[in-house]
Amino acid sequence: MEVLPHFSHVHPLVFNDGRSHESEEVYCCACGELVSGPRFSCVDCGFHLDKNCAEAPVEMNHPFHRQHNLKLMTSSPYVEGNTICNFCNNRCEKFVYHCSCNLDFHIKCAFLSYNFLVKDSRELVLQDKPISSECHSQELKRVLCFACQKSLLGSDYISPDSGFYLHKKCSDLPLEISHLSHRHHSLFLQFNSDHLPCKICFEIQLHRGLVYCCSICKFVLHIECVSPPPIIEDPSTHEHPFTRCLRELSFNCDVCGTLGNYVSYNCSTCSLMVHKKCISLPRFIKSLWHDHPISHKYFVVDNECTTHDCPLCHEEVNMACGSYNCSKCKFIIHVNCALEDARCYYKISKDEFDKLLNAMLEVGTMNPSFFVRNMIKVGEKMINMEIEHFSHQHNLVLSDEVKERRYCDGCSQLILTSFYCCLECDFFLHKSCAELPRKKQILFAFHQDPFVLTPTCIFICPHCGVLSSGFSYKCEVYLCKDHLCVRCAEIAFSYMSGGHEHLLLLYITYLGGYCNACGGSIGGYKVYRCKACDFNVHYGCLTSLPQTTWHKSDRHCLILTYHEDNDYSQYHYCDVCEKERSPNTWFYHCPICDNSAHLSCVLRGSQFLKRGIKIKESDHPHTLMIVEKVYDYPECHKCGHRCMDLALECLDAECKYIIHWECSTTFQYIRSA
Repeated sequence: MEVLPHFSHVHPLVFNDGRSHESEEVYCCACGELVSGPRFSCVDCGFHLDKNCAEAPVEMNHPFHRQHNLKLMTSSPYVEGNTICNFCNNRCEKFVYHCSCNLDFHIKCAFLSYNFLVKDSRELVLQDKPISSECHSQELKRVLCFACQKSLLGSDYISPDSGFYLHKKCSDLPLEISHLSHRHHSLFLQFNSDHLPCKICFEIQLHRGLVYCCSICKFVLHIECVSPPPIIEDPSTHEHPFTRCLRELSFNCDVCGTLGNYVSYNCSTCSLMVHKKCISLPRFIKSLWHDHPISHKYFVVDNECTTHDCPLCHEEVNMACGSYNCSKCKFIIHVNCALEDARCYYKISKDEFDKLLNAMLEVGTMNPSFFVRNMIKVGEKMINMEIEHFSHQHNLVLSDEVKERRYCDGCSQLILTSFYCCLECDFFLHKSCAELPRKKQILFAFHQDPFVLTPTCIFICPHCGVLSSGFSYKCEVYLCKDHLCVRCAEIAFSYMSGGHEHLLLLYITYLGGYCNACGGSIGGYKVYRCKACDFNVHYGCLTSLPQTTWHKSDRHCLILTYHEDNDYSQYHYCDVCEKERSPNTWFYHCPICDNSAHLSCVLRGSQFLKRGIKIKESDHPHTLMIVEKVYDYPECHKCGHRCMDLALECLDAECKYIIHWECSTTFQYIRSA
């Protein structure tokens, strides 16, 4: 009786040749499969190992991974998460061959892949014969070749095991090659466990599959890149063919402006050296990052000798190399920044480029929001102007006299400068709000159609997340219908804030640091930043903090203040909540009363909701008005707590109905009559 001590079990395992006619089915504790042949077992414990699994080496020198040996483990080597086999991409729930490089195999997958590499004919059974893909097109649409990760359609393939497919041509790949682009060492066929980019196409193979690799130099070639085409022609991007040059030679790509090594494609007519992947880059695109369509140029002439920074990464654009730029303005962006996210641009033809550019220029010049009905001038000075605005039924008159606290019906902010007013009803617009265009191309909007200026609505802006009333720019694309506040519609790549001496630049995502305005973590949000000073401000803090506002705790207007000049610690308290206030963050201050308050205590998330708006709520028959309770605090008819801030109050003099704004359900905005 043959007995085998095994590291995975406390008792010796007894050999069973599998010839007995026992009805009991047993499963291998190493691979989880039904045991149909010889095995080693501990009958008392019900522990069984298939003979091949029982005799598996504790350490394996696998040709797929030459850097280290793989160690056989009885369970997952990871404390958290699942172990995924790098060969079949399925979960490892039994024994696993593991390397500290985070490379893992099922025990059977380790054997199968090993036998494939050493071309062990005993493991390649009858179903390994080449099969025409024409007979199995539906099945092959769902699977990829294990080695090159390309589709099996149109190719002969073999399948040594269920769920494992291989092109016939990939089964004949040599395990070791020499290559002109890497003349120092041989390249071996193996897993790209370090996820290194290919030196020819510069792409990283994210899924399982094989590459040719020199682990000493960290040099990787995808299987399909080992023999790149000698000549590439693409008339849609360049009028001449590009010829391959396989040399370990550094060059600056004339298309994208970044460094290249090992393989270049050259146009001898134009004296261009480019990456292989850059040959097919689009010449004309419409990008989220600019109003107008932009085109690619191999170099940009600037006779003013000025520097141009990329609006996304804020690094200098090399004007002598390729970039995308706008023919109508000074917008220039790195090629790789413009094409980094496929959702942020789309390719267009030359004809589409011309039509789109002309259409967008018309959007900016032929969509006024108002028409002048009367204008009075004395010399060059305008005394009075009367306009007809699309948002209001009466004509509006321009005024410079701000006598009392009034709010703009466009942006819901205090009116402190020139404004238009209605002489027949309480309707007011900042001069700047009245001049907003009816249609506008919005930066960062995935829908490229212009947004339409829409009056009198209550909405939450998807960009800044702030509850707002008044004007919005509405997306007319079906199933979108987003309402963008007028502040976010004017988003810019740079911003000059009173809180910092230098120009602040917009970063779409920034991970580190804290906001100098509110003190909160940046946390991967959009941020305006001064790189030289490490000064950061949330996008929302710049767009959603009014320069001047009002709060019931003070008779006067409060001014957004950026610096605390008083060093006395007892002075650093909020006069609204009476809690400590950081001297290093922004705050609101009344210079007359010398009162200071936290941003959140003053604004409370309703700074862009105009008081006095009339709405119809589904739970009440009368018209309600948005009010802010200052002196008396009646009880809310829904929750019973006192209404101390924003509330909805019934306009019927005999009805005492009032609820918190937060207690309202569905409502309908009523346009002013």
